Amino acid sequence: MTSRDLRKKFLDFFKKRGHKVIPSSSLIPDDQTVLLTTAGMQQFSLYLIGEKNPLKDFGTRHLVSYQKCFRTGDIEEVGDDTHNTFFEMLGNWSIGKDSKTGYFKEGAIKYAIEFFVNELGLEKDRFWITVFKGDEDIPKDEESIKIWKENGILEKRIIEYGKEDNLWGPVGNTGPCGPNSEIHYDRGEEFSCGSSKCGPNCSKCQRYIELWNLVFIEYFKDEKGNYNLLSQKNVDTGIGFERLVTLLNKETSAYETDLFLPIIQEIEKLSKKKYKENERIFRIISDHIRGSVFLIADGILPSNVERGYILRRLLRRIIRYAKLLGMESDFLIPLAKKVIDNYKDIYPEVSLKENDILVVIQKEEEKFGKALEKGLKQLEKLFELNDHKIIYGEELFDLYQSYGFPLELTKELAKEKGFEIDEKGFYEFQKSHQEVSRAGVEKKFGGVGKEANYEATKLHTATHLLHQALREVLGDDVKQMGSDITYKRLRFDFSYSQKLTEDEIKKVEDLINKKIKQDLLIEKKEMSYNEAVKSGALAFFKEKYPEKVTVYSINNFSKEICAGPHINKTSELGLFKIIKQKSSGAGVRRIKAVLK
Repeated sequence: MTSRDLRKKFLDFFKKRGHKVIPSSSLIPDDQTVLLTTAGMQQFSLYLIGEKNPLKDFGTRHLVSYQKCFRTGDIEEVGDDTHNTFFEMLGNWSIGKDSKTGYFKEGAIKYAIEFFVNELGLEKDRFWITVFKGDEDIPKDEESIKIWKENGILEKRIIEYGKEDNLWGPVGNTGPCGPNSEIHYDRGEEFSCGSSKCGPNCSKCQRYIELWNLVFIEYFKDEKGNYNLLSQKNVDTGIGFERLVTLLNKETSAYETDLFLPIIQEIEKLSKKKYKENERIFRIISDHIRGSVFLIADGILPSNVERGYILRRLLRRIIRYAKLLGMESDFLIPLAKKVIDNYKDIYPEVSLKENDILVVIQKEEEKFGKALEKGLKQLEKLFELNDHKIIYGEELFDLYQSYGFPLELTKELAKEKGFEIDEKGFYEFQKSHQEVSRAGVEKKFGGVGKEANYEATKLHTATHLLHQALREVLGDDVKQMGSDITYKRLRFDFSYSQKLTEDEIKKVEDLINKKIKQDLLIEKKEMSYNEAVKSGALAFFKEKYPEKVTVYSINNFSKEICAGPHINKTSELGLFKIIKQKSSGAGVRRIKAVLK
């Protein structure tokens, strides 16, 4: 069965049973405390806790979706049979329940068996079920055990586990959660590790494959760690799409299915090497290019912070591993095009953003490709001259600063040579470098007299107005990528792939000058970083912020984490005027502006 057929079959099954198809949300979640979307339920979290009404927004309590997800914790593990960075989840939901609509455990379990057995032809006798065994916080899930038995699952195939395995969520520290029940599929003794204790959740082999996770969300975990019953009960289910495609095609890895084969075949063509002779490297490249395409399509650009750092790390790993296959240049674009062709009908954003995707990856290939050779030579020198089998912090930082080597890449290369790295020393040198840079900024910002300092402060406040105005005129995907302020002008870099039209520039200027004339007060508050983000404050440079931060608000228009300083009210600014715009790199625009 092709991946397209499976995706369609799943959606059609639930559509026929009264579910509304909801397209995938972005990999950038609405919750700014979460780095990337990791589960299908994230876009429905406010519905699951009763803050939003599914009947009002969707016309039904019953939903079905296919969701883009991204896992960052296992990047170094990519290359084996089971690990991917980007992956898809299929899921169905029943949000709340009344006398006429909604279903809970009985309905969810019934649908799961119907789809797997009747639609896909899987053997029920190969099902093994896991359930929550209960503890001092939440009781044993007796109801699910009873329903599984009523649906033909033998008691000996129902296994009880604790919170670590069978209590799902929350995604963050707090949020909706509940006991879950999983369907594992027995692939047969030939896949077994041979242990007498081998069963579902065995870490030594791939005999038992977890296929479908049925989560029964009825609790909310608060900040104190208490589990409180929700006012409504919800069903949230998830199928690992790549895993199911692999099983249905009788393969041992998703890399041997139509999800990856077009990319792998293109790597063979470009490198003139065989996949079976370079399996791990081919898998790393194909996984990372797929993930990179989807990250860029959702508006993420390579940088040294947060989401942008994940993207840069993936692209630079591709470049490094491509070099091992003899691919020196001009290989990222043809690989990205294979990903786009494979997914454009399902996720139209990859086609709509094709030009942006190709420009970004080409720039990154050009930028890092040149530095990689020099950096590898420098690293080889460190290996040759080092008798202690350790790369020290200063050396790590030099590779990062001078050659663009992400710490994780150096760590990976060092491990291959039997070396350790001084990770703590690296961060100490990085912090020291930031303090020196910050001191230089403070000197420039405030070292030219009180009058000039006041002018620079005004321009700093104007930068906040500009940031929000750009987001309102161009869209919320716009985010700050950098800024530079003197007492004469401001310079602001932001994520946007096109040149602003004269009409867009005028709209931005008019909006800012309108806020200036409204004489809005600038309010300053101190709070924790997490509190600031939850309050809606913009924050794009997480690693630069201490635990306690300052938030500056300009009425209800702008709210950002910022160290200051700022003026007291917008009427002090005068007239805002954009004097220049230009490109500042792939997908980044630069504006220069003044106050008159």
